[in-house]
Amino acid sequence: MPTNGLHQVLRIQFGLLNDADRYLTAESFGFKVNASAPGLKRKQTWVLEPDPGQGPAVLLRSTHLGRYLSAGEDGRVACEAERPGPDCRFLVLPQPDGRWALRSQPHGRFFGGTEDRLSCFATAVSAAELWTVHLAIHPQAHLRSVGRRRYVHLCAREDELAAEGDVPWGVAALLTLLFRGRRYCLQSCDSRYLRSDGRLVREPEARACYTLELKAGKLAFKDCDGRYLAPVGPAGTLKAGRNTRPGHDELFDLEASPPQVVLLAANRRYVSVRQGVNVSANQDEALDHETFLMQTDPQTKKCTFYSSTGGYWALVAHGGIQATATQVSASTLFEMEWRGRRVALKASNGRYVCMKKNGQLAATSDFVGADEEFVLKLINRPLLVLRGLDGFVCQRRGSNQLDTNRSVYDVFRLGFRDGAYHIRGLGGGFWYTGSHGSVCSDGELAEDFLFEFRERGRLAIRAGSGKYLRGGASGLLRADADAPAGAALWEY
Repeated sequence: MPTNGLHQVLRIQFGLLNDADRYLTAESFGFKVNASAPGLKRKQTWVLEPDPGQGPAVLLRSTHLGRYLSAGEDGRVACEAERPGPDCRFLVLPQPDGRWALRSQPHGRFFGGTEDRLSCFATAVSAAELWTVHLAIHPQAHLRSVGRRRYVHLCAREDELAAEGDVPWGVAALLTLLFRGRRYCLQSCDSRYLRSDGRLVREPEARACYTLELKAGKLAFKDCDGRYLAPVGPAGTLKAGRNTRPGHDELFDLEASPPQVVLLAANRRYVSVRQGVNVSANQDEALDHETFLMQTDPQTKKCTFYSSTGGYWALVAHGGIQATATQVSASTLFEMEWRGRRVALKASNGRYVCMKKNGQLAATSDFVGADEEFVLKLINRPLLVLRGLDGFVCQRRGSNQLDTNRSVYDVFRLGFRDGAYHIRGLGGGFWYTGSHGSVCSDGELAEDFLFEFRERGRLAIRAGSGKYLRGGASGLLRADADAPAGAALWEY
């Protein structure tokens, strides 16, 4: 399996939702905690850390403050400990419905309450001491079976999800986790939901909803009968097995899903490595050899392209481009220039990548013309979830406008035509730019939006007006930003 940071297990960040539908919050003032927030944002985000003493207890650290939750003998709770002490140790006690009860290890009392009346003094578990885990990460990812050491893919021929892939290549490896009614659904790339019997269905019915459990940084999915999803049989078909306790076979890693792209050259053929190490525009259809995993270097903002054959694009002698590099270096980094519906790539020699007459790519041009421009298409996001600085993009209730500050998210459909993207809203209408730059979601005609992959895991979206989509202070999505930065960058 490729390394070099291509397959990164996500660090599980989450919110804790109480029985009153409010999130556990860590405040900067006085390092106090409360359960008053209706949404999941930075102050409501936590991570679990193991007990340094190697015991069964865990530590709860606020990602907002970088400090640890503690409970004193008198039941008072705070989030001010810079280093974990005995009072920071809690036992997580999963309940039959999947919620957590948190018990102080040194004092034996349970943590709970409402609003600003939180304490860790209850001697028994009631509704006020139960917490639902709500993941605070982007919900589109790859799922890897711990037991099988294989990735879950949509198998179109067998019409199922199966843990049978050595690498998460192509759109079939994308899964979307939907949080609905305190439970999770697993949605395949073709918008269907996994039911516990292994079937894929069009609606998120009861048997397609699962309680999420965390086990030492791994995920387990429990169905409504108390059984856990696991790969079953020689093909690794994903369905609920017989086990009512999660073991090795029922655990999964959630991994980041970097963008995978195809490039179309001026000769209307796809860039490929099908015929060897040379990168050439010589194929009429886009399959695995024409798909490249694209990542942006955090420091230089330049891009790398990784092929299904196991090599990075690299600049070689005489300006040629070959997919032979096993490590990221200066020769594998390409500067991306966004030119409307097309892109141009500049190699480390300061020259642009062009298509030669035989279709091979080489960095030999000093200027950009037709042979130096490519159509770049994102292929592993047919379903789009966007998260900005203040939260997820979600359609406003009873309106055609879009909020950008929600803790829940809507899943939008993505289309593509000649270098531009069309975004379809929940009701089937298209996104378009309305008055004063507001973005609406009920258009009969599709507006062309341009995607620019500016940072690792983040893109900018440019409207037909030339402005970038931005989340404003009002919480509405608007096309009014001049630069692709800050609130105009979206995790996707």
